[in-house]
Amino acid sequence: MTSSSAVFSDLVPYGWDETWAKEFAPYEAEGLLAGRVVRVDRGQCDVVTAGGTLRADTAFVTPHDPMRVVCTGDWVAVEPGGSPRYVRAYLPRRTAFVRSTSSKRSEGQILAANVDHAIVAVSLAVELDLGRIERFLALAWESGAQPVVVLTKADLVPDPVTLAYLVQDVETTAPGVPVLTVSAHAGAGLDLLVALVGSGTSVLLGQSGAGKSTLANALLGEDVMDVRAARDVDGKGRHTTTTRNLLALPAGGVLIDTPGLRGVGLFDAETGVGQVFAEIEELAEDCRFSDCGHESEPGCAVRSAVESGELPVRRLESYRKLMRENQWIVAKTDARLRSEMKKDWKKRGAEGKAAMEAKRGRWR
Repeated sequence: MTSSSAVFSDLVPYGWDETWAKEFAPYEAEGLLAGRVVRVDRGQCDVVTAGGTLRADTAFVTPHDPMRVVCTGDWVAVEPGGSPRYVRAYLPRRTAFVRSTSSKRSEGQILAANVDHAIVAVSLAVELDLGRIERFLALAWESGAQPVVVLTKADLVPDPVTLAYLVQDVETTAPGVPVLTVSAHAGAGLDLLVALVGSGTSVLLGQSGAGKSTLANALLGEDVMDVRAARDVDGKGRHTTTTRNLLALPAGGVLIDTPGLRGVGLFDAETGVGQVFAEIEELAEDCRFSDCGHESEPGCAVRSAVESGELPVRRLESYRKLMRENQWIVAKTDARLRSEMKKDWKKRGAEGKAAMEAKRGRWR
């Protein structure tokens, strides 16, 4: 460790390393403090620095662009004093977890930055929603983080055969992604998760009622996060976490706990969708046409795989849905792509109309 890094040794548990030190060097020369954002709310943020945690205003850093605002997980350069004290800049993000907002302007909203692992918490207390898991995974892959699916409340599925089938369903839905079963109350399965998140930064994602706060408390070894019971009828709960909080784990690593996400909209996540449906992307390489939509085109290897039973029809339908949604989001901010999509829709409509006319001709 260099002398410069030694000055910031108190930040090492939060992920500080030599690369961050080099990125921060110009700001250090200006007399600014290095720190990591552990919480953001109402234009203010808590920043952990070598000298302790301080409060700072984020207005100086492009407040009107939701993709460039300061967020939990950012490494920042903050003023050493002043009232109010301002964050002057954030260091280039290694990864960024982004979803689309509900805005008609099709904006992206950054949820967490500089994340190494994206933990998708899924409750076994209710029926699995495989489509929602795929959606979370697409955003996680697109962010640059390594996804991990954690099936919580495993104690509610006492039959090992049933549990094995559920895990198999998720593993099929999540190719290349570790799938762990955990019971935070019983302490079962936590050792594997602790080992996995023991280095780097992990973000905890999932719907309300998925058991995220209970899982966070288990990883932290103490009741830091508020926990409320989920409704028995649908497994849903109220938001127990209202802000994104970054916490250093006692066994190493850093955890960002997030509020339950009701809406998980894609935002320019074509690469992430492709990774979630890797088997479809691989099959598509054998389609007759390079731009095959896997619908009615001749020589479609993907539809052939569905017909033979190699590929579940649910997977193809989910793939189509997420790709269409992503294309629409991108098209709302890309005039050229929007024009191309309209031409494609007209072409497909004309082809469908011609096919119907041909059928009518045969019926006469």
